[in-house]
Amino acid sequence: MANIFDLTGRVAVITGCSTGLGVQMAKALANQGCDIVAIARRQNLLDEVCADIEKTYGVKTLAVKLDITDTEAVNAAVDEIIAKMGKIDILVNNAGTGAVAPAEDITDEQFMNEIDIDLFGSFRMARAIAKKAMIPAKFGRVINIASMYGLVGNKVAPASPYHAAKGGVVNLTRALASEWGKYGITVNSICPGYFYSPLTKETLDSDFFQANARTMIPLERYGNDGELDTAVCFLASPATTYVTGVNLPVDGGYTCM
Repeated sequence: MANIFDLTGRVAVITGCSTGLGVQMAKALANQGCDIVAIARRQNLLDEVCADIEKTYGVKTLAVKLDITDTEAVNAAVDEIIAKMGKIDILVNNAGTGAVAPAEDITDEQFMNEIDIDLFGSFRMARAIAKKAMIPAKFGRVINIASMYGLVGNKVAPASPYHAAKGGVVNLTRALASEWGKYGITVNSICPGYFYSPLTKETLDSDFFQANARTMIPLERYGNDGELDTAVCFLASPATTYVTGVNLPVDGGYTCM
């Protein structure tokens, strides 16, 4: 029986791939034979991630230092990736940030920074890769990492810019899926719940949040390492040809209540 999740010979670009969930998803794809292009702003961490993935999984890797808020740099990076890797089959838009403060205290700069990275940054990457690689190839898998907070509001961690940006990613996913389906490109998003990352650790470890998790999450816990792997491999699979425009919560049931 064929392995429908086999990604041997495919090339995936993952943004925000120096720590946390980006690295986990890169390793999940590499475990299926996918070559990995790791993108982030810290070259030293990228080099470490790529060396580890090559050693562990035996796939080809490329580390690309990039600020996804710089359109010219994004376009140049995509040209470099195509020149060195030959193609781009999969994009995982994972890079993001998070401003936490009461809405009435959020500054213009905080709000615009959130939109520029989480929403516009995802669009910049998708636009460049679709135009230069996926549309010509008549194939592509775009996976946007949104958030369960792109689907609902919340009372425990005021983060209106993050909700707005991730809500934008949710509907951007639908819009791009609608436009690019004719080119054989699927566009979907994953909406993670509470997972540990350098951005979330302090908040999630607080007594208040621990108690909230038991009340608000049907599975009564945070997500564990590896629990996004199946979602990203499913959406990246060349066999997943008839799933597009979907926003998939991986949240322990948080958004079902």
